[in-house]
Amino acid sequence: MSTELARSSPEVDLSNCDREPIHIPGAIQPHGVLLVLSEPELRLTHVSENAPSVLGTPAGQLLGAELGRFIEPSVREPLEAGLRSERLKQLNPLKVVWRVGSVDRFFDGIAHRHQGKLILELEPSAQREPVPFLSFFHGVREGLSRLRDARDLQELCEAVVQEVRNLTGFDRAIIYRFDAEWHGSVLAEARDARADPYLGLRFPASDIPRQARELYQLNGLRIISTIDYQPARVLALPGHEAPLDMSFSVLRSVSPIHLEYLHNMGVQASMSISLMRDGKLWGLISCTHVSGPKYVPYEVRTACEFLGEVMSSLLAVKEGNEDYGQRIRAKSIHASLLERMAREVDFVSELARQEAALLELVHAHGAAIHFHGRTTVLGQAPADEHLSGLIEWLGERTGDGLFCTDRLASEYPEAANFQQVAAGLIAISMSRGRNNFVLWFRPEVVQTVSWGGNPTKPVEVDRGEPRIHPRKSFEQWKETVRGRCLPWKGYEVEAAAELRRSIIDVALQRSEELLKLNTELERSNVELDAFAYAASHDLKEPLRGIHNYTLLALREAGEVLPTGPRERLDTVVRLTQRMESLINSLLHYAQVGRTELLLRETDLNEVVNQVLELLRSRLEEANVEVRIPHPLPPARCDRVRIAEVFTNLITNAIKYNDKAARWVELGAVREGSEARVAYFVRDNGIGIKPEYHETIFRIFKRLHGRDRFGGGTGTGLTIVKRIIERHNGRIWLESTPGQGSAFFFTLAAEMGSPEPAGE
Repeated sequence: MSTELARSSPEVDLSNCDREPIHIPGAIQPHGVLLVLSEPELRLTHVSENAPSVLGTPAGQLLGAELGRFIEPSVREPLEAGLRSERLKQLNPLKVVWRVGSVDRFFDGIAHRHQGKLILELEPSAQREPVPFLSFFHGVREGLSRLRDARDLQELCEAVVQEVRNLTGFDRAIIYRFDAEWHGSVLAEARDARADPYLGLRFPASDIPRQARELYQLNGLRIISTIDYQPARVLALPGHEAPLDMSFSVLRSVSPIHLEYLHNMGVQASMSISLMRDGKLWGLISCTHVSGPKYVPYEVRTACEFLGEVMSSLLAVKEGNEDYGQRIRAKSIHASLLERMAREVDFVSELARQEAALLELVHAHGAAIHFHGRTTVLGQAPADEHLSGLIEWLGERTGDGLFCTDRLASEYPEAANFQQVAAGLIAISMSRGRNNFVLWFRPEVVQTVSWGGNPTKPVEVDRGEPRIHPRKSFEQWKETVRGRCLPWKGYEVEAAAELRRSIIDVALQRSEELLKLNTELERSNVELDAFAYAASHDLKEPLRGIHNYTLLALREAGEVLPTGPRERLDTVVRLTQRMESLINSLLHYAQVGRTELLLRETDLNEVVNQVLELLRSRLEEANVEVRIPHPLPPARCDRVRIAEVFTNLITNAIKYNDKAARWVELGAVREGSEARVAYFVRDNGIGIKPEYHETIFRIFKRLHGRDRFGGGTGTGLTIVKRIIERHNGRIWLESTPGQGSAFFFTLAAEMGSPEPAGE
């Protein structure tokens, strides 16, 4: 019954804990007193209602009064100077002697500023003077030595819990580390026989909700001296009733849900010390007392907090020691991969050839490299259809170029279909704006996780109403976990990120080299075009002289010349005519490269109609049927040059055809994954063998005898290819010998140079 109620109430779930305003409880734990002072006069604007029992002064006398009225004169001036200092944290604890009549009470004063308010918290102290530094030093010296000498993370954790328990006398001290989902694992434990063992257990993220973790990150230490305390409300002067933010308060009252949680654990008192790494909450030193209330003086708490800070500073080093050998091996593999990529032009193909090294780099069972639409699979990987969907999904994500998970199906549900080979994934992006990735896969590993109690039953019915309650049982509860791989270790993720940076560096270097080569090639092409143009133009004059003088000689002496010399002069005339055709073709080719294109949105149907009108007599003479099943899409192009392309391709279709019934078809199709338009001219002519599909575009290259199929100079298709390339397009053909050919070309497409990679 209660379970059904809990499920049917959308307002009752663990996210309610995440929304609890624990930083403004409006009350404190009563083992101390909270005062809020206005500056600079240090007048009391807030006071906790337990002031009479702790200070001996009624709250009504305190509100609105200046603090100095209640301080023993010999400490009043140094106390006020300390409170006005900008170095409050370094001065804590301030020694406060509170005088009521002739009676002095001694307190540790812990002061801080927050949101424009000066907050002073007083805890009873057994002595008037601060603890000497040497006393503090002797208390932590042995512990510091043990922490420094720890060989790895486990030894560090074991040393810290033992030292903290020795300093505080708590029944149990544990190291509690958070994972990526904020579940906690107990790594080390020091305990009294009366405290249940928690070593090796996991605790769900809901045990420490989000806003509690945020406060742990802000405030290094929290203490609850007894869970059975009665909160003391904070009273305020009129006009100061706004909620008081106690994020940094050491006396802040605790969430009732957390107190119930501790009660269910059998805990009477607790203390937690934050452990930080790289500015983020890494875990906690959690101390609990099961044999009664437990108050820890400020000096001892400071020593424990200091040990926590030392441990935090050692975390990166000690965790690194755990996998030192593997880290060194990963760096060696990375160096080898980088060296091989750097010396190859096609560095991506070289990376794909290093299967064993690429898999060992992150200890993966399989990998895939997807670059410019081509995928290479290494080892155990999802099937092609699953892999293409995964790559498309990764391309839609936004991030820093690296994606890592040990349970892919939780973020990409389709992965449940292939978790036997890829339950976990590391993916790095090789470039921006394109789906170019290196992916590593790990298979599912079924695991048994030991929890400290069943983490899935936080809601119960209380007096007919669903309400959040912490679970009551903390006995070991085992769960079988599926759909996850072995977790990726930190150094493995770092190795993948480092390889990404290297790939980008190599790609940028290649791009710079290609840019330099393209610049040089462009300059050389300009110079070559200029030379070809000049040479062609200059050759025409002497050639025309040879031709004319030969014709003149034939006319003047042709009748008297013997047959042999006359035939030789006829041959000279024919050769000069052919040479002039070749020079004109070369001149035309050079002009194509030099002439500025006039690019405009062009109706290609009009262009084709004009070309067909010019070729009408040849089409009729050869009895060629022209087919245009659908109108051609428009294109941004140079109208004159594209007319030349269609003229050449249609002329070839007429010329190279030995069928009785000849036809030529013009049209357009969608080409490639980016759906560009490809125009085509198709015929039912003689066709071209596959080995000649590239040869026919070379200048002066003919596949047939000079006089066969109407002759020609062999420059037509070369000029067509040059025109298409100047439009940033490409041309290719499909052909079957004896059945016909189809020439395809695109316009205004991207150039074929490799894409520069980048962040």
